Amino acid sequence: MRTVRRAMALDCRSMANLLNAIIEKGGTTALTRPVTADDLADWMATDAQRSAWHVALDEAEQVVGFQWISPHPKLPAEAADIATFVQIGRTGLGIGSALFSATAKAAKDLGYSWINATIRADNTGGLTYYQSRGFRDWAVDEAVLLESGTIVDKISKRYDV
Repeated sequence: MRTVRRAMALDCRSMANLLNAIIEKGGTTALTRPVTADDLADWMATDAQRSAWHVALDEAEQVVGFQWISPHPKLPAEAADIATFVQIGRTGLGIGSALFSATAKAAKDLGYSWINATIRADNTGGLTYYQSRGFRDWAVDEAVLLESGTIVDKISKRYDV
């Protein structure tokens, strides 16, 4: 990985391609249908004043990961929700760590006091990633029905900014 920077609308196609590969593989994200660049651009525009999106780029300036924080209707105003996606085959190389450094700073700058991560209980890599950043368990949702019909438990972890 070469750099982390704020995501731009021009990154949306690359981010969608990366995310769709993860969705297609299955087992780690609650998202079950493919997304488009327009979907991601719409998500980026929603609550843009209270959100922060970052991309990690490799030496060829290709997106190899992305992360965002944004408000969530099930969370108090002082909390942001986080999502992290790293290109298949590139996990464990420091991409998520670099993204989180930028995101934690952005959360503080935006006035959040904590960050929530909700992870599928069967996503051991995701659970380990957030635990290693200092997130701690604070809630469990049992038997959550995903759009695909899959039923999973979800663990919510909290990081105080």
